[in-house]
Amino acid sequence: MRLMIFLHGTSIMHRGAIGLTREERVRQIRQGNDGSIQDFASYVPIGKVVEKLKNWKAQGADILYLSSNRDPTDVEKDRQVLAEYDFPLGPVLFRTRSETYASVVERASPDILIEDDCESIGGEVEMTYPNMSAAGKKRVKSIVVKEFGGIDHLPDDLNTLRDWLET
Repeated sequence: MRLMIFLHGTSIMHRGAIGLTREERVRQIRQGNDGSIQDFASYVPIGKVVEKLKNWKAQGADILYLSSNRDPTDVEKDRQVLAEYDFPLGPVLFRTRSETYASVVERASPDILIEDDCESIGGEVEMTYPNMSAAGKKRVKSIVVKEFGGIDHLPDDLNTLRDWLET
């Protein structure tokens, strides 16, 4: 099974969000008043995302990451954060100037896409899955979590996750 997980807001967050509620984190992004928002090298995991992804990887999942960054220098910072916090190995995909998130996901064709609801930046308009083609939506299953809410609540077992998506 190929799992793609969005980075910013889904699995990692700006350092200034540590110790804040999910709602306070969203407010920080909306207000843009925390300098760590643009300091991609200082981002930190949300919740127990590393443990969850390691568990899925141990069960045979291939993990792919989707960055909101377009600049290769910033994408490299994302890779460094993943390495620093011992995330499971996997490619970090990102958009070129002419690409959308949807086109990147459709090209990568994961079985499951995990992304957040983009509450702080416009909701569904900014999300990936709602902007995918009908054919892409048939191939890729979607899991949407609350922005900055993490994935800790998702099933630990991959088969349960797959079954959970079918209900």
